[in-house]
Amino acid sequence: MGSRVRELAGATPATRDRYVDLLRVASLGAVVLGHWLMAAVTPDGVGNLLAVVPALQPLTWLLQVMPVFFFVGGFSHALSYRSLLRKRPEGSEDSVYSAFLRARLQRLLRPTMVFVLVWGAAALLVQLLGGGGGLTGVTLRMVTQPLWFIGIYLAMVAFTPPLLRLHERYGWGAFAGLAGAAVTVDVLRFAAGVPYVEFLNFAFVWLAVHQLGFLRADGRIHPRRAALLAGGGLIAATALVAFGPYPLSMVGMPGEKVSNMAPPTLALLAHGLWLVGAVELLRAPAARLLERPRVWRTVVAANGVAMTAFLWHLTAMFGVYGALLALHVDLPEPASAAWWAQVPLRLALAAALTAALVAAFRTFERPAASAPVQGHGPLAALGATLCLLGVLGLSMVGFSGLLEGRTALLIAIPVSAPAAVAMTLGGWLLVERAGRGRVQRP
Repeated sequence: MGSRVRELAGATPATRDRYVDLLRVASLGAVVLGHWLMAAVTPDGVGNLLAVVPALQPLTWLLQVMPVFFFVGGFSHALSYRSLLRKRPEGSEDSVYSAFLRARLQRLLRPTMVFVLVWGAAALLVQLLGGGGGLTGVTLRMVTQPLWFIGIYLAMVAFTPPLLRLHERYGWGAFAGLAGAAVTVDVLRFAAGVPYVEFLNFAFVWLAVHQLGFLRADGRIHPRRAALLAGGGLIAATALVAFGPYPLSMVGMPGEKVSNMAPPTLALLAHGLWLVGAVELLRAPAARLLERPRVWRTVVAANGVAMTAFLWHLTAMFGVYGALLALHVDLPEPASAAWWAQVPLRLALAAALTAALVAAFRTFERPAASAPVQGHGPLAALGATLCLLGVLGLSMVGFSGLLEGRTALLIAIPVSAPAAVAMTLGGWLLVERAGRGRVQRP
């Protein structure tokens, strides 16, 4: 792998924005570290450290960095789609859309499907053998929760072409329209009490952040605007939390009536603005650092396995806790002095086990080579929709209770784990078929 990384790093074109690659890796790394630190595992179950020590909740304003990943996604999607448009034969935008979906989703869905199928088979075996209680049951229920991110990202990819056209016509106005829609949703939710309207902000909030990536791709977030985003977003988020109905934590907390994350709120959008502005202000010094060959090789290596590590990091964490319990190692009371003293060991073990899982599954993160195709856009869109619903459903229901038919509500529709897996697999196959289409003959 070392020689491959050196080869890829050495072949990096001078025009590549290396900072975007760093942000992608750093944001996923921050999420992984945050999950490992927040988990307050005891023999009786799993709690949240931020609920045990509420004074730590302001840290979520630094560690909740998913907006940065979605911002980077918008930048990459704009470049990728425009590149395909430049290469397409005249009048084949339908095939460009299917090829774009397949190219963007392949690296995302291949490792995701492996994760889903491996865990699905393991969960079924465990429950057929009569297991599934205690920490094992918690693991089966929670290990799929990070898949919500995959589902939201799928939607961003699917909506890129129409939203990119809106951006090219209206620029900042397109972003303002999405942000305004998010404001309207929260007004209807909190002031008018309209039921279920809050779920629209899964689209409006995250797509607004994604739209900022389009603006960056066109060089329209210069330092002054970045400073305005950072300062304005931070002031707005602070005011909304201080005077509005929004909680302090930028991640969901157990027992809270309102979560800034699920569904996303206007406070989370303001938080995303300040993060985007902040990382843009750091672009110049970071770019100089990334010119160093060793630093760039590290980023290239991490990018090659980032999604695999993200998918399996909770598996590693629960594996560490399971091993400690099996070895009769005492798990201290969360947030106690003994608990904090044990943190470095748990993190090191979780990192080592994640590295082992990455070594086992990283090959699925490499996209397969594809030939030029005449694809089918509606079929690709249907496949992406099925994948989105399946992955979101699985993130909610988990793999526990397979034999009991356990379900969770997805947009008011009960979804079981087998149904969610079937939708994800079926959608993936449709995207693959649509993207292959008919090979173009010279």
